[in-house]
Amino acid sequence: MELILERIAKKKDYTIGRLYIQYSVDDEYLAGTKKICLCDTLEPTWRDYAHGGRKIKGHSAIPEGRYAVVISYSPKFKQWLPILLGVPNFSGIRIHAGNTAKDTEGCILVGENREVGKVLDSRKWLKGIKHKIVAAKERGEPVWITVR
Repeated sequence: MELILERIAKKKDYTIGRLYIQYSVDDEYLAGTKKICLCDTLEPTWRDYAHGGRKIKGHSAIPEGRYAVVISYSPKFKQWLPILLGVPNFSGIRIHAGNTAKDTEGCILVGENREVGKVLDSRKWLKGIKHKIVAAKERGEPVWITVR
């Protein structure tokens, strides 16, 4: 399973994105791939690492790239959550619930961006995303997220 996070609004204090799931299509008329929007995302401030941007601990979005995703237990949140593996210069990057940039120190918050600088209905969207990841893992599929 391939998740794609496309950042669409890089603001001074937060970053808004859209999270998609990409499917392979085997139909002879629709061959290729198809992506479906799952929800919006909120992260800390985007930094241009490729051109000298520097990470500020707890206030920086992760670098663009492709990362493996697994579900593991979070002692901080006391629940099973998706975690991104192999993020350069970051550790413990999870996909979790929250509403504003104050609710994340680098992680990806999921929800609906219906208010400026926020995502809403976060727990509902997190539950759905976790379900999709678990289902993919049960089918023996690796799960990846590409952040752009």
